[in-house]
Amino acid sequence: MAERLDYGNRMHRAMRALIQDVLREVAADGLPGEHHFFITFDTQHPGVELSDWLRERYPDEMTIVLQHWFDGLEVREADFSVVLNFGDQPEALTVPLDAIRTFVDPSVEFGLRFETQDDADFEDEEDDEEETHEVTALVPPPEARPHKPTAKDTTEKKPGTSKDAEIVSLDSFRK
Repeated sequence: MAERLDYGNRMHRAMRALIQDVLREVAADGLPGEHHFFITFDTQHPGVELSDWLRERYPDEMTIVLQHWFDGLEVREADFSVVLNFGDQPEALTVPLDAIRTFVDPSVEFGLRFETQDDADFEDEEDDEEETHEVTALVPPPEARPHKPTAKDTTEKKPGTSKDAEIVSLDSFRK
């Protein structure tokens, strides 16, 4: 039995399942409304398939946009493939879900970012043997979300009783 629960990897699997579900819906029904995606991925990741000239141009990382024109979007268990235009030249790409670094839908201010310890430039020798993950979800700020009044909103707040939100890094819980 493991000495600790690996929440980071579990969260990454859940986030990739969400991306997979969204891409499957788009493959079946097209992009609804103003939705569009910026997907950044590691071009060195095993299983990434792209033309030689694209690999030369983007040796480490590439961001693709699924918006106005794309074709042949197919989503499988471990990856997705799509045909995109690069200067009026259609190019087929295959991207493993594990290669995705960011997934953003700016139309609704939603995004996910996958970071490893190496990406964040942490230098803890104790963790060198095992990869650790930081999970970041990009969500709209509270003022951009619709406000639904509640009974609490109608009651007066007493001065000094409210506490500002505190941002805590997941790293603060690591040993």
